Amino acid sequence: MQTIQQKFQIEYNYAVFFTHRLFDQNNPLLRDFFNNYQEQGFQRKALIVADEGFLANYPELRDQVRAYFASSVSHIQLAPEIIEVPGGEASKNDPAHFERIAAAVDIYGIDRHSFVIGIGGGAVLDMVGYAAAVSHRGIKLIRIPTTVLAQNDSGVGVKNSINFHGKKNFLGTFAPPVAVFNDLTFLRSLDDRDWRSGIAEALKVALIKDVTFFEWLEERAVSLAHRDEDAMAYLIHKCAEMHTAHIAGGDPFEFGSSRPLDFGHWAAHKLEYLTNFEVRHGEAVAIGIALDCVYATKIGKLPQADLNRILDVLTKLGFELYHSKLAENDKINLRNGLQEFREHLGGRLTIMLLEKIGHGVEVHELDADIIAKSVDYLEAFSAQPATIDVKI
Repeated sequence: MQTIQQKFQIEYNYAVFFTHRLFDQNNPLLRDFFNNYQEQGFQRKALIVADEGFLANYPELRDQVRAYFASSVSHIQLAPEIIEVPGGEASKNDPAHFERIAAAVDIYGIDRHSFVIGIGGGAVLDMVGYAAAVSHRGIKLIRIPTTVLAQNDSGVGVKNSINFHGKKNFLGTFAPPVAVFNDLTFLRSLDDRDWRSGIAEALKVALIKDVTFFEWLEERAVSLAHRDEDAMAYLIHKCAEMHTAHIAGGDPFEFGSSRPLDFGHWAAHKLEYLTNFEVRHGEAVAIGIALDCVYATKIGKLPQADLNRILDVLTKLGFELYHSKLAENDKINLRNGLQEFREHLGGRLTIMLLEKIGHGVEVHELDADIIAKSVDYLEAFSAQPATIDVKI
């Protein structure tokens, strides 16, 4: 018998747009996008799924969306129901929300020529993207991120997921959107914690890829924490640019174990679960970054001076850098988190650590005792006045 060896490539293209007041009748951006999808013989439809917390801050959005579709893109038939789901990890933890979207796809005849439009934070977009990707084996997905974290990181990528059996992102797909629309005016609805949380992902990418961007963040940490909109607009665009460039130039569907953009995330994912998501993703990432940087200094990779700068920026941004759950059960939970991350990667642990600001290196083992000592360091650091340096 002869073997048939199959090989083919698929090209993906999508744009990340930056705008203000996306659904204003005078804004042509969305209309121009949909006009590219006019095709004889097809009645394209659109199903909108939105974060209920965001809609509570923008109650007028429902009418604006319906009016925009009725007047500006009348060739796209909008489903009569705008599905509302809870924001945050609650949308990913309860499969009923995923099932409701899949049922609506069936009820309203949303086929593969149509669109599912997700409006919300990163967790909502993860769940909506997963529902779109598995319904009819893939419906066109449009993401409209409404948080800093989603606009500069998760919302512009190719991953979709829900949580399962107490494990973050256990069920998921790699399915790029057809477009991302970042409306910067939507960020005004955020509370200070969510505004700040997205900055952690910006710091992450700066630390592993771009010392100049880190220095920009270092200079503007206080103004960013105080909601400087111009600075945030630059931060989001810069991060989205770096994120999409990394996806295009690396391993977009993560066939290997190398995931540099997961820097600081192995501990963050576990901490989110240990706190029942009371610690938000960006807050957990900030702690995870601090932990891994302390670890890198303890093993002689990262200079103490660089560590001090990193912890100083995180502190000026307003992040807490220690949580008692890190030390719970003699730090066994954190060690379990490392093992779960190993499984998530496919069996081979690959962790990004810093050698210097702007340059990371991958390691394949972490010493549990040094992790424990790094947790103790962060506890001591967080207990000290800001003027006192805690040395390794």
